[in-house]
This record gives sequence, C-alpha cells and structure tokens, in this order.
Amino acid sequence: MIRCLLIVCVISSMAACVATKPTTAPAALASASAPAPAPASAPASTEWPLHDGTMDIANFRFHDGETLPVLHLHYLTIGTLHRDNQGHADNAILLLHGTGGDAHSLLAPQFSRELFGPGQPFDITKYFLILPDDIGHGQSSKPSDGLHMHFPAYNYDDMVAGQHAMLLDGLHVDHLRLILGTSMGCMQTFVWGETFAEFSDALAPFACLPVEIAGRNRMMRYLAIDALKRDPAWNGGEYTAEPAQGLRTACEMIVIMGSSPKQMQKNYPTRVDAERGANTYLDRLAGLMDANDLIYFFDASRDYNPAPRLSFITAPVLWINSADDFINPPELGIAEQMVTQMPHAKFILVPISDATRGHGTHTQAAVWKADLVEFLHQTEKK
Repeated sequence: MIRCLLIVCVISSMAACVATKPTTAPAALASASAPAPAPASAPASTEWPLHDGTMDIANFRFHDGETLPVLHLHYLTIGTLHRDNQGHADNAILLLHGTGGDAHSLLAPQFSRELFGPGQPFDITKYFLILPDDIGHGQSSKPSDGLHMHFPAYNYDDMVAGQHAMLLDGLHVDHLRLILGTSMGCMQTFVWGETFAEFSDALAPFACLPVEIAGRNRMMRYLAIDALKRDPAWNGGEYTAEPAQGLRTACEMIVIMGSSPKQMQKNYPTRVDAERGANTYLDRLAGLMDANDLIYFFDASRDYNPAPRLSFITAPVLWINSADDFINPPELGIAEQMVTQMPHAKFILVPISDATRGHGTHTQAAVWKADLVEFLHQTEKK
C-alpha cells in the first residue's frame, strides 16, 4: 500500500507531495495533491463501483519494430456503456493518468468526488468511464515483470496504440465522448487527437505542452535516468537490490520539479520544517520504487513532439495548465503559440492561488470544473 501511494505521488502527478506537512502515516504524503491508488490485492475505492478488465494482445509490435509475445493490459471501468441507434458507443470517456500512475490514479477524491457523482460532469449513471494502466504501469506489462532493461523501449505512440486496441478489441468501444488526460496523459491526448482524429468528440489535455520535451524538462528526466544508471547497484538493470542512492537522487529532482512553491512555503515555513519534510519524504520513498520502471517512465517521452501535426487535431480542445507548474512554466509562452495551430482549441492558464498545487493542479478538479462543464455543454451533440 505504501509503495503504491508514494510512487503515484511523486511520479504520476509530479506534484508537491510534501505540500501537506508529513505525519507519522506515510499516506499523508499523498493526500494533498496527488492521486493515491490502492494495491492490486485490495479494492481501490469503496466509493465507486469499479469493474476490473484485462486484455492480452499477441505479438504486439512497438514503434521501432520490437515485439512482445503477449502485451498484457489492465483497465478499470465505471458505469454502463451505451450505444446509439447505429450501434456506436456514445457515452464513453477515457481518463488517462500521469507518468508512474495507474488506473487508480484519477480515483483520487479531489478528482473523482468532484466529477463522478450524480449531476457532476462525469456522472457515472450517464457515462462509461475507462481508466487504463498504461504500458509500463500498474498491472499492465512492464520492465519489472522480468524483462528488466530488455523490455521494449515503449514511447507515447505505443501507449496510445495499446489504448486504441484495448478500446476497440477489448471493450468494443468504437467512439469516445471525451478524452481527458493529465500530465503524461495530457501529452497522450494530443497524440490521440493527431493519430485518431475522428475517434473522440472532444479532448481535454491538462498540464503539458504539445512540443518536444526539451530544456529543463528533458534535463530533469535525463538527470534522473543518469543518476539511476550511474549507481553501481543498478548493474545494467540486473540488480538484486534497488539502487537506493540513484533512486534518492532521482526523487530529489522530482520533488522540486513537481512542487508548488506557495503550498510548500505555507506548510514548511522554517528551515527545520523544510529539511525535516524533505528527509521524511525521501527516507520513506527510498527503496520503494523499481529503478528500471522509473527509467522507462521518464524515457518514454524522448521522441514526443506533436507540434508539426497539431493542425490534424480537428476535435474541440480544452487545454488547461496552471501558472505555478514548474514542469510547464508559462513564461515560455509556448501554449499561446501552439493553441493557434489547432482549429478548435481553447487554452486556459489557471492563476496561482491557495487552491492550485503546481503541476498537480491537473487533479484538483474544483479548480477547473466550471471550465470543463462549459466545454462539455459546448461540445454536446444536439
């Protein structure tokens, strides 16, 4: 349980896990701004009627020609699928998690309680919600299953291809009302819009930029990978114990990149508080992640770059970032340039407030729910 909470806390949202002052309970590190999944052996939530699903794809071919004899994909669904008079799915919503997350990530209360209940934007009595474990994540096929660094070097195109196959062949969903993706899922939403332009009525990418991962963003990912590979205990991926120092170094960068300065200053107002909070966070995290999986998490974005094909995205787009997102800093001015490349896109920059959580604002649904409600109303088929 602790492992699941902490992994998603630091990687999936890359949010300020230390935004709430630590208590003696490890779960408190995840409670403020990051989704916290439950372990596979226990119910992820007593709040929502979850249905587990799996799909095995034989000889799945990755973008570079590598194959897996069997690609195992896991997903959760909530609600009941509806079809129109022609037999096409018309109420399915795909919810895509962030780096290091899984199908449980967006069940976090600050997300699901604002969106899934009666009368809410994703009312589960009306919509069929689909939450996948991406390739390399959760209960889907991943390096730590046994192949280690011999696992195919998947990228975001492969993840989207796996999601598409899961929908069509596993769930028999041939159309989506909406794709909403957070962080890595945000980037995948742009890939979806370019690759399968007619598949979804609308797109909602939250907390990313539709350009090549470069500058400080790529440096952070590269340095985290480098720290792991330079730890002698890593041993080319064939370690007998997790490379603890490499993991700690990687996580030191992650916590800063995903942090919310306003929240951290409020919750750690003194030097002693800040140092104790950092040490508590890192000590609890050390040894709880798989280094090979982490390397793949960060390197999957290496060739992501939807910028040249943004004009292919013809579906309406609601794109939201937050002004305190250290990973996607607004001062770059990239969003304002790129939004004009899509014919039906709207970009919203959420100003910093007591309600924002840096990069993790993508999961704080109360912050942007009104914009989502308006967008759903505007894109509803009459």
